[in-house]
Amino acid sequence: MNQLAVLTSGGDAPGMNASLRAIVRSANNKKINVYGVFNGFEGLIDDHLSELKPRQVGNIIQRGGSILHTSRSKRFLNKKFRDQARENLLKRNINSLIVIGGEGSLKGAKYLGQEGEINVLGLPATIDRDLPFVGPTIGFDTAINTALQAIDRIRDTASTSNTVHIIEVMGRACGWISLFAGIGGGAEAVILPEFPTDIEKLAQQIKEQRSSGKQGCILIVSEGACNSSGGEGLIKDLNKVSNFDLRITKLGHIQRGGNPSAVDRVLASRLGANAVEGLLAGHNQCVVAQPKDKIEMIPFTKLSGNLNSEMRDYHELIFKLV
Repeated sequence: MNQLAVLTSGGDAPGMNASLRAIVRSANNKKINVYGVFNGFEGLIDDHLSELKPRQVGNIIQRGGSILHTSRSKRFLNKKFRDQARENLLKRNINSLIVIGGEGSLKGAKYLGQEGEINVLGLPATIDRDLPFVGPTIGFDTAINTALQAIDRIRDTASTSNTVHIIEVMGRACGWISLFAGIGGGAEAVILPEFPTDIEKLAQQIKEQRSSGKQGCILIVSEGACNSSGGEGLIKDLNKVSNFDLRITKLGHIQRGGNPSAVDRVLASRLGANAVEGLLAGHNQCVVAQPKDKIEMIPFTKLSGNLNSEMRDYHELIFKLV
Protein backbone atom coordinates (compact mmCIF):
# COMPACT_ATOMS: atom_id res chain seq x y z
CA MET A 1 0.00 0.00 0.00
CA ASN A 2 1.49 3.32 -1.06
CA GLN A 3 -1.71 5.36 -1.36
CA LEU A 4 -4.91 5.64 0.65
CA ALA A 5 -7.99 7.84 0.73
CA VAL A 6 -9.90 9.28 3.69
CA LEU A 7 -13.33 10.85 4.00
CA THR A 8 -15.64 12.20 6.69
CA SER A 9 -19.31 11.35 6.43
CA GLY A 10 -22.69 11.92 8.07
CA GLY A 11 -23.22 14.32 10.95
CA ASP A 12 -20.04 16.14 11.89
CA ALA A 13 -18.41 15.46 15.23
CA PRO A 14 -15.72 17.46 17.07
CA GLY A 15 -12.44 15.61 16.59
CA MET A 16 -12.89 14.65 12.94
CA ASN A 17 -10.12 17.06 11.97
CA ALA A 18 -7.85 15.65 14.66
CA SER A 19 -8.25 12.13 13.26
CA LEU A 20 -7.69 13.38 9.71
CA ARG A 21 -4.46 15.08 10.82
CA ALA A 22 -3.25 11.88 12.49
CA ILE A 23 -3.99 9.80 9.40
CA VAL A 24 -2.15 12.14 7.02
CA ARG A 25 0.93 12.55 9.22
CA SER A 26 1.16 8.88 10.21
CA ALA A 27 0.84 7.85 6.56
CA ASN A 28 3.45 10.41 5.49
CA ASN A 29 5.91 8.90 7.97
CA LYS A 30 5.33 5.55 6.24
CA LYS A 31 5.86 7.10 2.78
CA ILE A 32 2.17 6.67 1.95
CA ASN A 33 0.28 9.30 -0.05
CA VAL A 34 -3.12 10.34 1.29
CA TYR A 35 -6.01 11.62 -0.79
CA GLY A 36 -8.78 13.54 0.91
CA VAL A 37 -12.32 12.97 -0.39
CA PHE A 38 -14.43 16.10 -0.19
CA ASN A 39 -18.09 15.94 0.84
CA GLY A 40 -18.16 12.35 2.05
CA PHE A 41 -19.46 9.50 -0.10
CA GLU A 42 -21.01 12.04 -2.46
CA GLY A 43 -17.52 13.34 -3.24
CA LEU A 44 -16.26 9.79 -3.73
CA ILE A 45 -18.99 9.21 -6.33
CA ASP A 46 -18.33 12.57 -8.03
CA ASP A 47 -14.52 12.13 -7.99
CA HIS A 48 -13.77 15.09 -5.72
CA LEU A 49 -10.41 13.92 -4.40
CA SER A 50 -7.22 15.83 -3.73
CA GLU A 51 -3.86 14.79 -2.31
CA LEU A 52 -3.23 15.99 1.24
CA LYS A 53 0.26 16.90 2.46
CA PRO A 54 1.26 17.10 6.15
CA ARG A 55 1.35 20.90 6.14
CA GLN A 56 -2.22 21.02 4.80
CA VAL A 57 -3.49 19.43 8.02
CA GLY A 58 -1.51 21.73 10.28
CA ASN A 59 -3.41 23.79 12.85
CA ILE A 60 -6.62 21.78 12.54
CA ILE A 61 -6.40 19.53 15.61
CA GLN A 62 -8.32 22.13 17.64
CA ARG A 63 -10.99 22.87 15.02
CA GLY A 64 -14.52 21.49 15.07
CA GLY A 65 -16.35 20.31 11.97
CA SER A 66 -14.38 18.78 9.10
CA ILE A 67 -12.14 20.50 6.58
CA LEU A 68 -13.20 17.78 4.10
CA HIS A 69 -16.90 18.51 4.76
CA THR A 70 -19.49 15.75 5.10
CA SER A 71 -22.70 14.56 3.47
CA ARG A 72 -25.45 11.99 3.85
CA SER A 73 -25.43 10.11 0.56
CA LYS A 74 -28.57 8.29 -0.55
CA ARG A 75 -26.89 7.51 -3.87
CA PHE A 76 -24.26 5.40 -2.11
CA LEU A 77 -27.00 2.90 -1.17
CA ASN A 78 -27.19 2.06 -4.88
CA LYS A 79 -24.51 -0.40 -6.04
CA LYS A 80 -24.17 1.44 -9.34
CA PHE A 81 -22.84 4.50 -7.54
CA ARG A 82 -20.64 2.43 -5.22
CA ASP A 83 -19.07 0.90 -8.31
CA GLN A 84 -18.47 4.40 -9.64
CA ALA A 85 -16.85 5.40 -6.35
CA ARG A 86 -14.64 2.30 -6.47
CA GLU A 87 -13.52 3.13 -10.00
CA ASN A 88 -12.57 6.66 -8.92
CA LEU A 89 -10.25 5.16 -6.30
CA LEU A 90 -8.77 2.40 -8.46
CA LYS A 91 -7.91 4.72 -11.36
CA ARG A 92 -5.57 6.51 -8.93
CA ASN A 93 -4.15 3.18 -7.73
CA ILE A 94 -5.83 3.67 -4.35
CA ASN A 95 -6.95 0.38 -2.81
CA SER A 96 -7.45 1.51 0.80
CA LEU A 97 -10.05 3.85 2.32
CA ILE A 98 -10.59 5.17 5.84
CA VAL A 99 -14.13 6.35 6.62
CA ILE A 100 -14.61 8.69 9.60
CA GLY A 101 -18.25 8.74 10.67
CA GLY A 102 -21.11 7.19 12.60
CA GLU A 103 -23.49 4.27 12.19
CA GLY A 104 -24.76 5.10 8.69
CA SER A 105 -21.30 5.99 7.41
CA LEU A 106 -19.82 2.71 8.64
CA LYS A 107 -22.64 0.81 6.96
CA GLY A 108 -21.64 2.45 3.69
CA ALA A 109 -18.02 1.49 4.38
CA LYS A 110 -19.09 -2.09 5.03
CA TYR A 111 -20.94 -2.33 1.71
CA LEU A 112 -17.95 -0.97 -0.19
CA GLY A 113 -15.56 -3.36 1.52
CA GLN A 114 -17.76 -6.40 0.98
CA GLU A 115 -17.87 -5.78 -2.76
CA GLY A 116 -14.12 -6.20 -3.08
CA GLU A 117 -10.96 -4.51 -4.40
CA ILE A 118 -10.93 -1.79 -1.72
CA ASN A 119 -9.72 -2.36 1.85
CA VAL A 120 -11.86 -0.28 4.19
CA LEU A 121 -11.46 0.74 7.83
CA GLY A 122 -13.77 2.98 9.81
CA LEU A 123 -13.24 5.42 12.67
CA PRO A 124 -16.25 5.83 15.00
CA ALA A 125 -17.03 9.56 14.96
CA THR A 126 -20.48 10.36 16.29
CA ILE A 127 -21.71 12.50 19.17
CA ASP A 128 -24.58 10.02 19.71
CA ARG A 129 -22.22 7.13 20.62
CA ASP A 130 -24.73 4.85 18.91
CA LEU A 131 -22.32 2.06 17.98
CA PRO A 132 -22.22 -1.08 20.15
CA PHE A 133 -18.95 -2.62 21.36
CA VAL A 134 -16.67 0.23 20.23
CA GLY A 135 -16.52 2.21 23.47
CA PRO A 136 -16.11 6.01 23.30
CA THR A 137 -16.69 7.66 19.94
CA ILE A 138 -15.01 10.76 18.54
CA GLY A 139 -17.05 13.85 19.44
CA PHE A 140 -19.07 12.37 22.30
CA ASP A 141 -17.03 13.89 25.13
CA THR A 142 -17.15 17.36 23.57
CA ALA A 143 -20.92 17.14 23.04
CA ILE A 144 -21.43 16.18 26.68
CA ASN A 145 -19.32 19.05 27.95
CA THR A 146 -21.18 21.49 25.70
CA ALA A 147 -24.50 20.24 27.06
CA LEU A 148 -23.24 20.45 30.66
CA GLN A 149 -22.23 24.08 30.26
CA ALA A 150 -25.78 24.92 29.23
CA ILE A 151 -27.33 22.77 31.97
CA ASP A 152 -25.23 24.44 34.67
CA ARG A 153 -26.48 27.85 33.55
CA ILE A 154 -30.09 26.72 33.41
CA ARG A 155 -29.74 25.19 36.88
CA ASP A 156 -29.01 28.66 38.27
CA THR A 157 -32.23 30.14 36.95
CA ALA A 158 -34.30 27.03 37.77
CA SER A 159 -33.23 27.24 41.40
CA THR A 160 -33.93 30.97 41.54
CA SER A 161 -37.44 30.85 40.09
CA ASN A 162 -38.42 27.37 41.31
CA THR A 163 -39.49 26.23 37.85
CA VAL A 164 -39.27 22.88 36.07
CA HIS A 165 -36.82 23.17 33.21
CA ILE A 166 -36.89 20.59 30.45
CA ILE A 167 -33.65 20.43 28.46
CA GLU A 168 -33.81 18.60 25.15
CA VAL A 169 -30.52 17.17 23.91
CA MET A 170 -29.64 15.37 20.69
CA GLY A 171 -30.24 11.67 20.27
CA ARG A 172 -33.13 10.56 18.08
CA ALA A 173 -32.70 6.85 18.73
CA CYS A 174 -29.91 6.74 21.30
CA GLY A 175 -29.86 8.31 24.76
CA TRP A 176 -26.16 8.33 25.70
CA ILE A 177 -25.92 12.12 25.61
CA SER A 178 -28.99 12.39 27.85
CA LEU A 179 -27.59 9.85 30.31
CA PHE A 180 -24.18 11.45 30.72
CA ALA A 181 -25.57 14.98 30.73
CA GLY A 182 -28.16 13.93 33.29
CA ILE A 183 -25.63 12.35 35.64
CA GLY A 184 -23.05 15.12 35.19
CA GLY A 185 -25.65 17.88 35.45
CA GLY A 186 -27.42 16.49 38.51
CA ALA A 187 -30.76 16.16 36.73
CA GLU A 188 -33.84 14.99 38.60
CA ALA A 189 -34.79 12.66 35.75
CA VAL A 190 -33.63 11.58 32.31
CA ILE A 191 -36.15 10.65 29.64
CA LEU A 192 -34.78 8.27 27.01
CA PRO A 193 -36.09 6.61 23.84
CA GLU A 194 -34.76 3.25 25.08
CA PHE A 195 -36.73 3.00 28.32
CA PRO A 196 -40.40 3.73 29.16
CA THR A 197 -41.24 6.62 31.49
CA ASP A 198 -44.04 6.55 34.05
CA ILE A 199 -45.28 10.15 33.76
CA GLU A 200 -47.48 10.00 36.86
CA LYS A 201 -44.61 8.65 38.93
CA LEU A 202 -42.32 11.36 37.56
CA ALA A 203 -44.81 14.10 38.45
CA GLN A 204 -45.21 12.69 41.94
CA GLN A 205 -41.44 12.57 42.38
CA ILE A 206 -41.16 16.27 41.46
CA LYS A 207 -43.95 17.18 43.90
CA GLU A 208 -42.29 15.27 46.74
CA GLN A 209 -38.95 16.95 46.09
CA ARG A 210 -40.59 20.37 46.21
CA SER A 211 -42.33 19.46 49.47
CA SER A 212 -38.95 18.59 50.95
CA GLY A 213 -37.64 22.07 50.13
CA LYS A 214 -35.89 21.46 46.81
CA GLN A 215 -35.72 24.56 44.60
CA GLY A 216 -36.02 24.14 40.84
CA CYS A 217 -35.97 20.99 38.78
CA ILE A 218 -34.00 19.85 35.74
CA LEU A 219 -35.34 17.16 33.41
CA ILE A 220 -33.14 15.95 30.54
CA VAL A 221 -34.93 14.47 27.52
CA SER A 222 -33.60 12.96 24.31
CA GLU A 223 -35.06 14.45 21.15
CA GLY A 224 -36.29 10.99 20.14
CA ALA A 225 -38.06 10.22 23.43
CA CYS A 226 -41.79 10.66 24.16
CA ASN A 227 -42.88 9.11 20.86
CA SER A 228 -40.19 11.05 18.98
CA SER A 229 -41.62 14.37 20.23
CA GLY A 230 -38.79 15.07 22.68
CA GLY A 231 -39.28 18.02 25.01
CA GLU A 232 -42.59 19.08 23.49
CA GLY A 233 -43.94 15.58 24.02
CA LEU A 234 -42.79 15.57 27.64
CA ILE A 235 -44.51 18.91 28.29
CA LYS A 236 -47.73 17.56 26.79
CA ASP A 237 -47.57 14.43 28.97
CA LEU A 238 -46.76 16.33 32.18
CA ASN A 239 -49.55 18.85 31.61
CA LYS A 240 -52.04 15.98 31.70
CA VAL A 241 -51.10 15.04 35.27
CA SER A 242 -49.74 18.25 36.84
CA ASN A 243 -49.82 22.04 36.81
CA PHE A 244 -46.06 22.67 36.94
CA ASP A 245 -44.52 25.83 35.53
CA LEU A 246 -42.67 24.17 32.65
CA ARG A 247 -39.93 25.73 30.51
CA ILE A 248 -38.12 24.07 27.64
CA THR A 249 -34.65 24.63 26.18
CA LYS A 250 -33.56 22.78 23.03
CA LEU A 251 -29.78 22.64 22.78
CA GLY A 252 -29.86 21.40 19.18
CA HIS A 253 -26.82 21.64 16.96
CA ILE A 254 -24.65 23.62 19.36
CA GLN A 255 -23.72 20.15 20.62
CA ARG A 256 -22.08 19.33 17.28
CA GLY A 257 -19.89 22.41 17.07
CA GLY A 258 -17.00 23.90 18.96
CA ASN A 259 -13.42 22.96 19.61
CA PRO A 260 -12.96 19.28 20.52
CA SER A 261 -12.07 18.48 24.11
CA ALA A 262 -8.68 17.06 25.06
CA VAL A 263 -10.29 13.62 25.39
CA ASP A 264 -11.64 13.75 21.84
CA ARG A 265 -8.38 15.10 20.40
CA VAL A 266 -6.37 12.28 21.94
CA LEU A 267 -8.90 9.59 21.02
CA ALA A 268 -9.15 10.85 17.43
CA SER A 269 -5.37 11.04 17.06
CA ARG A 270 -4.87 7.58 18.49
CA LEU A 271 -7.53 5.98 16.29
CA GLY A 272 -6.30 7.80 13.19
CA ALA A 273 -2.70 6.68 13.62
CA ASN A 274 -3.76 3.11 14.34
CA ALA A 275 -5.98 3.05 11.25
CA VAL A 276 -2.89 3.53 9.07
CA GLU A 277 -1.07 0.79 10.97
CA GLY A 278 -4.12 -1.44 10.63
CA LEU A 279 -4.24 -1.09 6.85
CA LEU A 280 -0.53 -1.85 6.62
CA ALA A 281 -1.11 -4.96 8.72
CA GLY A 282 -3.78 -6.15 6.30
CA HIS A 283 -6.90 -5.39 8.32
CA ASN A 284 -10.05 -4.86 6.29
CA GLN A 285 -13.75 -4.20 6.94
CA CYS A 286 -13.18 -3.24 10.57
CA VAL A 287 -13.81 -0.26 12.80
CA VAL A 288 -10.77 0.99 14.69
CA ALA A 289 -11.95 1.45 18.26
CA GLN A 290 -10.92 1.72 21.89
CA PRO A 291 -13.57 -0.24 23.83
CA LYS A 292 -11.29 -0.43 26.87
CA ASP A 293 -7.64 0.55 27.24
CA LYS A 294 -6.30 -0.96 24.00
CA ILE A 295 -7.04 -0.25 20.36
CA GLU A 296 -9.00 -3.05 18.69
CA MET A 297 -10.06 -3.90 15.15
CA ILE A 298 -13.75 -4.79 15.39
CA PRO A 299 -15.27 -6.34 12.24
CA PHE A 300 -18.11 -4.37 10.67
CA THR A 301 -20.26 -7.49 10.95
CA LYS A 302 -20.18 -7.21 14.75
CA LEU A 303 -21.56 -3.67 14.80
CA SER A 304 -25.07 -4.76 15.58
CA GLY A 305 -27.02 -5.35 18.72
CA ASN A 306 -28.99 -3.50 21.34
CA LEU A 307 -27.26 -0.78 23.35
CA ASN A 308 -29.80 -0.99 26.19
CA SER A 309 -27.74 -3.47 28.21
CA GLU A 310 -24.75 -1.11 28.13
CA MET A 311 -26.93 1.83 29.15
CA ARG A 312 -28.91 0.19 31.94
CA ASP A 313 -26.34 0.74 34.72
CA TYR A 314 -26.10 4.45 33.88
CA HIS A 315 -29.88 4.74 33.74
CA GLU A 316 -30.25 3.14 37.17
CA LEU A 317 -27.58 5.46 38.58
CA ILE A 318 -29.86 8.45 37.89
CA PHE A 319 -32.44 7.11 40.35
CA LYS A 320 -29.80 6.49 43.02
CA LEU A 321 -28.63 10.10 42.92
CA VAL A 322 -31.96 11.95 43.03
